[in-house]
Amino acid sequence: MLLLVVAGLMVHQSLNGHSIMIIITGASRSIGKYLFQEYSSKYAVVGTYLSSQPDFDAGKGKLFKVDVSSYESVSSFYDTIKDSLRDITLINCAGISYNAFTHKSDPEAWKKVIETNLIGTYHTIRAFLPIMREQQFGRIINFSSVVAQKGTQGVSAYAASKSALWGMAKSISQENGSLNITINNINLGYVKIGMGVEQVPEQYQEVLKKQIPSGEFCEPVDIFKTVEFLRNNSYINGSSIDLSGGLI
Repeated sequence: MLLLVVAGLMVHQSLNGHSIMIIITGASRSIGKYLFQEYSSKYAVVGTYLSSQPDFDAGKGKLFKVDVSSYESVSSFYDTIKDSLRDITLINCAGISYNAFTHKSDPEAWKKVIETNLIGTYHTIRAFLPIMREQQFGRIINFSSVVAQKGTQGVSAYAASKSALWGMAKSISQENGSLNITINNINLGYVKIGMGVEQVPEQYQEVLKKQIPSGEFCEPVDIFKTVEFLRNNSYINGSSIDLSGGLI
């Protein structure tokens, strides 16, 4: 079920005369919060949150409490805003992590990561794809991770959830590409916000920097620029773009 309903959505006109709706899951913290604040100063933006209460001015945007791991919750959220949707960009930022060596892991905690990061992403895509197909336009951007291809101890659940997004995007791109709907993943390395640097012990951060050619972690603005690149490109589809600074 939808836990909170906020009405009165504001529609903003883009340069080409069409209304725009940007939907960001996990918009109350980390990368989702950053993107929500960047976009809400310009566009009609809708964001979701669950456990983290928003602590900022939503600007032109609106925030809803939604559990992405529940399709009923996501579907109710969609029903609330569907009459305002046009030229949709869906940015899937909602995610959790669980650190444990596999042989010591809690099966329920491991499964919860899959339910949120993978199934939750599927739920939002499933809810909004029909109207994207009807309008013959859609941009879907998921956040994956370099841990899906770089062996890292203790993150088997997170790595499994993020690597699964690659295959899902490939299939969905084939199903919807003829209708001007694209879906792509951004494979994040270590970022100065989100589930990146903040979860790395300070003494290990210097070790990681030595694996990055620039010796620096990703700035949030580079995430925004990459999202904008994918939003405005109709020919990149089913792809996973590394935003890792060349991390090896």
